[in-house]
Amino acid sequence: MSSSEMLVEIWSDVMCPFCYLGKRRFNDALEQFAHRADVKVQWRSFQLNPTLRSDTPISVNEYLAREKGIDARQASQMHERLTRLGRQAGIVYDFDRAVVANSFDTHRLVHFARDYDKEDEAVDRLFVAYFTEGRNVGDRQTLVALAKDLGLDADATTKMLASDDYADAVRSDIREAAQLGIDGVPFFVFDRKYAVSGAQEMSAFASVLEQSYAERTHTASTA
Repeated sequence: MSSSEMLVEIWSDVMCPFCYLGKRRFNDALEQFAHRADVKVQWRSFQLNPTLRSDTPISVNEYLAREKGIDARQASQMHERLTRLGRQAGIVYDFDRAVVANSFDTHRLVHFARDYDKEDEAVDRLFVAYFTEGRNVGDRQTLVALAKDLGLDADATTKMLASDDYADAVRSDIREAAQLGIDGVPFFVFDRKYAVSGAQEMSAFASVLEQSYAERTHTASTA
């Protein structure tokens, strides 16, 4: 990372619908930001439920009933609202197809993709696979197929997933989130000075981008 770049770190989990929505709104703000070429975005790992198993995936409604005590009617209302918000952002949520599973390997894949400058693309591909296509992103064969969609080497991806590569990096992100007091995602940190929690409106992201960049520029000019 260049010293002239402004760093935006985003703690996120592929199982989080608000993370997908937050990504779209942030991207919209970044696209309109005059100095977007000076912004580096880095995705950080967070697990909403690290105890989930990938070999026994369940539906979203089953998960909400079991873990959150939310009945079918409440789940339906929540999903309808999210589907409406997603549609406004160009997102297709299909909660009836979503398969809930452990997300640890998805985070390892994002770290792996970063080495090939495909980090942001990987995050997008995982969101679409999970929320729109109903694919089990806890399944390693599925992840290899998604990696191929990104232009990543299938054999290298298979080897990485069969190893412990990037596991320490994922755990480090999770520990750092705890140290920063992050207990929910998405969580956006701008130059380690400003933060935005949740899938805020595009205007909120635009405002913090402007503020962070102005402060960085001022600090550099007075140094």
